[in-house]
Amino acid sequence: MILTGNIINIRQQTIGFGEIIIHQDKIRDINIISPEKKDQPYYMPGFIDSHIHIESSMLVPGRFAEMAVKHGTVATISDPHEIANVMGEEGIKYMIENGKSVPFKFFFGLPSCVPATSFETAGAIIDVELTKKLIQDPDLHYLAEMMNWPGVLHRDKDVMAKIEAAISVGKPVDGHAPGLKGKDAEKYISAGISTDHECFSLEEALDKANLGMNIIIREGSAAKNFDALIEIFNKYPDQIMFCSDDKHPDDLAVGHINQLVTRALRLGYNLFDVLNAACIKPVDHYNLSVGTLNPGDQADFIKINNIKDFVILETWIDGKPVFSDNNISFSAPLPTIINNFYSYEVTERDIKMPSKFKEVPVIKVIDGSLITEKTFHSDSVYSLSERDLVDKDLCKLVVVNRYEKAPPAVCFIEGVGLKNGAFGGTVAHDSHNIIVAGTNDKDIIKTINILMNSKGGLAAANNDETYDLPLPVAGLMTTENGFEIGNKYQRIDKFVKELGSTLTAPFMSISFMALLVIPKIKLSDKGLFDAENFTFYN
Repeated sequence: MILTGNIINIRQQTIGFGEIIIHQDKIRDINIISPEKKDQPYYMPGFIDSHIHIESSMLVPGRFAEMAVKHGTVATISDPHEIANVMGEEGIKYMIENGKSVPFKFFFGLPSCVPATSFETAGAIIDVELTKKLIQDPDLHYLAEMMNWPGVLHRDKDVMAKIEAAISVGKPVDGHAPGLKGKDAEKYISAGISTDHECFSLEEALDKANLGMNIIIREGSAAKNFDALIEIFNKYPDQIMFCSDDKHPDDLAVGHINQLVTRALRLGYNLFDVLNAACIKPVDHYNLSVGTLNPGDQADFIKINNIKDFVILETWIDGKPVFSDNNISFSAPLPTIINNFYSYEVTERDIKMPSKFKEVPVIKVIDGSLITEKTFHSDSVYSLSERDLVDKDLCKLVVVNRYEKAPPAVCFIEGVGLKNGAFGGTVAHDSHNIIVAGTNDKDIIKTINILMNSKGGLAAANNDETYDLPLPVAGLMTTENGFEIGNKYQRIDKFVKELGSTLTAPFMSISFMALLVIPKIKLSDKGLFDAENFTFYN
């Protein structure tokens, strides 16, 4: 097969008009015939998401692939951390096998922190011995984000043994150290950790890049760091990659890594630097079997209209067009369902606010960020009516153990914006217990029990009006078509915003209120947590 058009060679930083000769799944040869012809389409390597939790799309891998190929994505560096915290090794193997059911290149890593911390209840444990066993699996390509940065800094025996297990078999180790700079960053990196997608300031990113770390610029549905970090291209263009980290289906329907590429180019950054970050650097860093549009490579590439608009015309994987003429050439098979959800009844009596603080710590949401602020209120807040709390932009936040019957944890949260009702889900990083925010106990309990009955998903309630989006696979994912689930998600998202929420992505934002490894204050099923000092508020 021979294709003709403008050919972008990112490694050589050239563009010329020519032909691509494909034999079976590989590129046999590339011949440049003449200089670039701007009235002709362009061929270039496909995009790679350098860090994503597929589970956060609420889609099983095969369904995710159906959406991603429309945006020119040919591969992902996928951390199955979410399902691993719920279902352990069984969950990881489920993701790998489902990913193999479609013509798309998933490169899964081995989660390094299951459970993420000892301060929450998860559904599984991946200890040092299991890490040493699983990291040798050829289907696991790296040790995924090492969230336990305090353990790295203190050279915790088990943490270091997991890192060494990966390094000993030649697999890279991903980082996760938000806010770490200076000597602490240097010590963290010196343990053998080579990437970080959690930088939230340019100063932090520059500091880590200067120490040799690769910086992954993230722009997901909730956490958005593109604007803060993009200037790093001016100094360290060869150490940059792009990722989405967490991408809800309605956002994935609109775009993926292609959006970051066009945004960077419109800001005036060098074409080849940007494309290197989006297409080449991940292949080199993770040693991926993904083609980069050179003779002998796998025939993985995309066809675009021009290098200004970057409209995806075709996506090719292993020598076959998986997206062309605005059609996807494959359909993901219906997967099996795995789940270990333990359902039980929760009552209004179970979620009464414990009056134990003189100065009451409150979680303050920052829209578009995983980081929270903490505020303090006098203990008179305990005696306020539900309506008075709403007037102060305070809601009740509840986390309920999904693995065994246990008393819920309850606190106040500020900045959600709700005026009525309640909403939440079983997507609650990292242990994925039930998390619900609400203005009144009746709707909070109604939402919790909807989730109990469906064995996982998203839900919202306001008096007699309820919405339910079941996620039967581990309480994290659906087997439905991504575009259909995107529409359903938009409806429940719209309902929550009609209840008053001012958050851009209410469900995504609330899911991170249980993410203990990100400062400053969070809520686990065991209680209110000081994420700066790694201790509970007592």
